[in-house]
Amino acid sequence: MTYLAKPRLHHPSLAPNKVGYTRRDYEGKISTLCAGCGHDSISAAIIQACWELDVEPHRVAKLSGIGCSSKTPDYFLGASHGFNTVHGRMPSVLTGAQLANRELLYLGVSGDGDSASIGLGQFAHAMRRGVNMVYIVENNGVYGLTKGQFSATADQGSKSKKGAVNHDSPIDLVGLALQLGATYVARGFSGDKAQLVPLIRGAIGHRGAAFIDVVSPCVAFNNHAGSTKSYDHVREHNEAVNRIDFIRLADEVQAEPAPGELLTLPQGDGSLLRLRKLRADYDPGDRAAALQHVVAQQARGELLTGLLYVDGGAEDLHAMLQTSQTPLNRLGAPALCPGANALDRINAGLR
Repeated sequence: MTYLAKPRLHHPSLAPNKVGYTRRDYEGKISTLCAGCGHDSISAAIIQACWELDVEPHRVAKLSGIGCSSKTPDYFLGASHGFNTVHGRMPSVLTGAQLANRELLYLGVSGDGDSASIGLGQFAHAMRRGVNMVYIVENNGVYGLTKGQFSATADQGSKSKKGAVNHDSPIDLVGLALQLGATYVARGFSGDKAQLVPLIRGAIGHRGAAFIDVVSPCVAFNNHAGSTKSYDHVREHNEAVNRIDFIRLADEVQAEPAPGELLTLPQGDGSLLRLRKLRADYDPGDRAAALQHVVAQQARGELLTGLLYVDGGAEDLHAMLQTSQTPLNRLGAPALCPGANALDRINAGLR
């Protein structure tokens, strides 16, 4: 249904921001995700953050890989630039685009299957190189687009919809981002918009590699007894997918815990998904302390949400490479190919 465009007419009561856009101007096409999918709430949070920050849509470049999460850029900022890459390759394509034109705001949207498996190496280098970007992972622990296989972030001991048990240790992308040098690291929950919007706003305003891991449970394939990332439903568990892929849908859980409060989502088998919002007095300026805090809470079976670490004086890849202030895609042939003499001087300086 993404071929169905939303009406261009806006209700006259919609307030414009400072650059003259209403919130509707930041929307995209009609979502084809399952009703109640947390990914749609993440899209709504991105829309809200961009509207509040007076971002001009045509100044944004959004890139993604493959998967349910990587479909979502079609559902927000319809007037921005977009590129859907292949599985796991979004970071390198974004890096090249950002080096070519530093004047755009780059949003990289990925999933746990896209970034924690085939794209893990690309994720690592984007973080350590300090690419000026907002990297959002919509994390549900499964490959939802291909019917619910475990992803690399699935909790050890969790069960698939067909009853298979995951024996592998999960990859924690937040911990990796902290270790690899990301200068803005946060974790959010798709059902807590009041927390997620400010996290995205902060990432947009950050200079350097900004990473947000958003826990976004899959209502179709991670909703069953034995899952550790499902919602607590008021109705029966989803039935198996039939031959035409009909899924009994569910309502998304919305919750806004107070700072320091533990949000517990009971599962059908008695297990719990435990999200704890950081305390109001938490100091996000110490990378080592942030990583230690994340590990300590994980040992208690809890996932921390909030701004975990930020380096206010961070420099991006352009500063480290000392590239031209003029975007490279605007330089002419004489500047980009200065000739053999210039190459000889460069080589001489490296001897």
